[in-house]
This record gives sequence, structure tokens and C-alpha cells, in this order.
Amino acid sequence: MAGAAAGTVVLTACGGGDSGTSGSSQNTGPAPAAPSGTTVAALNDVPVGQAKSVTVDGKPAILARPTDTTAACFSAVCPHQGATVAPEGDAIKCPLHGSEFDTLTGALEKGPAETGLTPIPVKVEGQNVVTA
Repeated sequence: MAGAAAGTVVLTACGGGDSGTSGSSQNTGPAPAAPSGTTVAALNDVPVGQAKSVTVDGKPAILARPTDTTAACFSAVCPHQGATVAPEGDAIKCPLHGSEFDTLTGALEKGPAETGLTPIPVKVEGQNVVTA
């Protein structure tokens, strides 16, 4: 467990700002990218401070909204044994063996998984979250 943080890509809706990224050597790297500009969801579909299950390029994913103008996305495939995870209460949970991940960052909170969720690069474009 050791507080491993999954890398996230968080971009603001305003142009010209810095994009925040954080990474971890324990992360498996970004998930295979969907074509850039593919709409994931409307930003307002996800309440601030929460996450929801979505599909990106036909694959299960989690879309989080850390702030009013930012979004983060992660693969919904548990790094432990490949089960599909989903937001549940205050965490993203794996139904197979109980691993838990931070709702807004995808970071590992509780094993048996040893890493956080794999980030999927996204950006806010107008009122939509799209693949970056």
C-alpha cells in the first residue's frame, strides 16, 4: 500500500494555464489513448468532488471532477486482477478483492492491489471533457 499515488492529468478549462500532472514510479503508465478530442462526458455530468463510471474508446473508465473546472480520468480496470472498479461512497472500489482507490486521483488507498489506477489523459474543452 505505502500511499502509492497514481499519476493523473488535470487540466483547467481556461486556456494558457499550466496543466498539473503527478506521477509515480509504481504506475504502469498511461492507458492506450483514445483518439484526441473524443468526448468522454459533459463536465457537468460529474458533480465537483465526485466521480462516475464512463466508457473511453469502448473501455471502462472513471471520470473524476476534482474542482469546478478540472477533470481527471482513470482506467476502471483494477491493477490487481483486472476486475472492473466503480465509484462507491467515498472511494473507487474493486468488487473482486476489495482494493480501494482515491475517488479524485485514482491513488491506491487499500490493497491487495499494489498500484493506483492507470491514468487516461483528458482535458476540459468548453463544457465537455475530451481525451487529450
